[in-house]
Order: sequence, then C-alpha cells, then structure tokens
Amino acid sequence: MSVNNLVVVSSVIANKPHNGGNARMVLNWLEGLEQLGLDVFFVEQLRSEHCVDAYGAPAPATRSANRAYFEDVLNRHGFGRRAALICDAGDTLDDAVVHGATASELYDLADTADLLINISGHLSVDALKRRFRRRAYVDLDPGYTQMWHHQQPGAARLEGHDLFFTVGQRVGTDGCRIPSNGISWLPMRQPIVLKEYRADGPASARFTTIASWRGAYGPITRDGETFAAKAHEFRKFMELPRVSGQAFEIALDIHPRETRDLRALQDSGWRLVNPRSVAETPEDYCRYIEGSAAECSAAQGMYVHTRSGWFSDRSAQYLAHGRPVLVQDTGFGAPRTCGEGLLVFDTVAQAADGADRIARDYRGHSAAARWLAEQYFDSDTQLSQLLDRAGVS
Repeated sequence: MSVNNLVVVSSVIANKPHNGGNARMVLNWLEGLEQLGLDVFFVEQLRSEHCVDAYGAPAPATRSANRAYFEDVLNRHGFGRRAALICDAGDTLDDAVVHGATASELYDLADTADLLINISGHLSVDALKRRFRRRAYVDLDPGYTQMWHHQQPGAARLEGHDLFFTVGQRVGTDGCRIPSNGISWLPMRQPIVLKEYRADGPASARFTTIASWRGAYGPITRDGETFAAKAHEFRKFMELPRVSGQAFEIALDIHPRETRDLRALQDSGWRLVNPRSVAETPEDYCRYIEGSAAECSAAQGMYVHTRSGWFSDRSAQYLAHGRPVLVQDTGFGAPRTCGEGLLVFDTVAQAADGADRIARDYRGHSAAARWLAEQYFDSDTQLSQLLDRAGVS
C-alpha cells in the first residue's frame, strides 16, 4: 500500500451485524474516499461481551456473527485486506486481539496516515489514536453528541481531535438548541457514492422506510425538556395511512413485547416487515429502496425539537435511487426544486398532502430526487470538502 494520501476510517460494522443500512453508510465513506484516489483502511473496535452467534446467543469474538458479518461485507466490497477488527482494547493495543493486522502494523499505519476520520469517535485506543498527524471527528447524531459532552466531558469521545464535522446543518447557528460547547462544528452532508445507482421506476407504489422503534440511545433531559426515542414522534403520525389512502410500509426493528404500538400501527394501516429479512446486507438494503416508490419517515425527537438540521444517510440513499423523500422536518432546509423530490411535514395533514403530491406527479418527483442527490449528497463533493479542510490533497 502506498503511504501517500492514506486515510484511515473508523466506524462500526461488526458492532451492528445484519444491519445493511449501517454497513452501506460505512461503505459510502470507504468507497467514496477510494473513488477520489486515496488509499483507504478501515478500523473497528469490538467488545467480546457484545459478540453473539447467528441466533443471538453469546459467542467468542473469533466465532461470532459480528466478525463473520464484518469480514463478509468488507471482502465483498474489496476492503478485506484493508481492514482490522480490534477486540477488547484498552488505552493501548497491548492486551487486545487484532484481526486483519498486528498491533505493530496498526501503529505503523497510524504513523504514516495523512488523516483519521473517526466517525462518532469510535476509535478510542489512545495509544493508537494520538499517533495520527490529523484527526477528524464526524458527528452523525447531532444533539446527542453535544449534550453527552456537555453533561459529562469524555462521554462523546471528542478529545484528541483536530477538526469536528457534523451532519447537523444548523449546529452552532441561531435557532438551533444544541450546545456547541465552544467547538467550531463544520457542517457537512452525508456522502453517497452515486455511480452505482440508477433512477429506474419503482417495483411498487409503497412509501417505505427502515427504522428502529426505540433506537440505540436513551432519553436525554436538558433545561427541563426530555428528548426521547423515534417512537414518540412516529406515534404522532399513526393515522397517516388512513388519512392519505396511499400504501405505507416500515421495515421496523421493534421488540415483540411492544404490543400496544404494534397493534396501533397495524390497525392504522401500516404494513410491517422485519428489517433483517429485507435489509440484512448492503445489497438487500439497496434492493429494498429500489423496490419502493418513496420514503416516508418520522425522525428522532432530538433532531426535530432542537432544529438540528439533521438529514439521514438513509434518506439520501433514497434520493440517490431516484426515490422521493417525505420526512419530518428537522430544520435541515435542503435546497429543493419547487418543492419536488424532497418534502417535509410537521403534521399528519402535511404528510398526507405530501404523499398525495408525490403520487400525482411521480415522474417529476423521482427526477427531482435524483437531481438533489447529485447536487447535495455526491460523495465526491462532500468528501473533497472534508479533505480540503483537513489539509489532505
């Protein structure tokens, strides 16, 4: 591998086995950087206590579904020999088990790399992280990241970075309620590698999304207000299928014991499918999007009520496939062409109107969706801007 223009990316794949959407997000970074002509290496940390087998039972990391998923995704996309999985590391790699490289090779990699792109601060091994000459933190969870840091410095792993990027377009601006903590947050949009996707007609007329009902984060309270899970926002729009008359489906990760919500969703006309059955791999995830007419989704309360300007990589992926997007307003203010391709809502009535508008002029909204992806989410543009700011040419 050349030592020129070498970028190391750290994020999660093994930590989220069978989550094709998350894996596709990581691949957009890896493939996007490679498309710009850089050498790219991926590093992930994993704890043994989080490792399971194919049935969800505890398993050793070496024989876990976590490691198998990590290797399968990266091998199929050409990064198998350019990736390392670090198990049970502390502040050093002395007692860690490293798959795909040795501890010495990782230290050498850090010494020669031009930049570490540390998504959500995932790489936390201090002895390794501090050897990079430049370190960029990328915040994918605006509001959570900053409030964790405000409440307990160190909780968001912001320390030791030179640059701070966020997909919250409005963090640090008037009207956004997220504390900047004295950090100059640089806004960016989710990078999507566009060349692989076509904007052909959909296989069905369904409005779909892929979601977790509760999500990974617990509620956060600030200044007397509690920011809760996506479920609390989605409940506000339960009646949408009845009001609109369009077909709505969610590939929903929800616990079977959530019987009240499950019954309410189904009684209101939402069709529910298991995300693992339709989006287990990055390829499955993209096929599910391709088979949809458009996306319709609520957002986390944190993103909505702080006016963060957050926009998901999933919605950007829908746009890349030429699938219009109808989502709850977070204040992102993405440029639109006469309201086409990307519509926002705050109420059930607005969501129903948006769905009907998309259905009435689907061809126009589809073309506008792809145009938006090309103008505002192209990985070449988004990653080039990040690299320029980081001093990597």
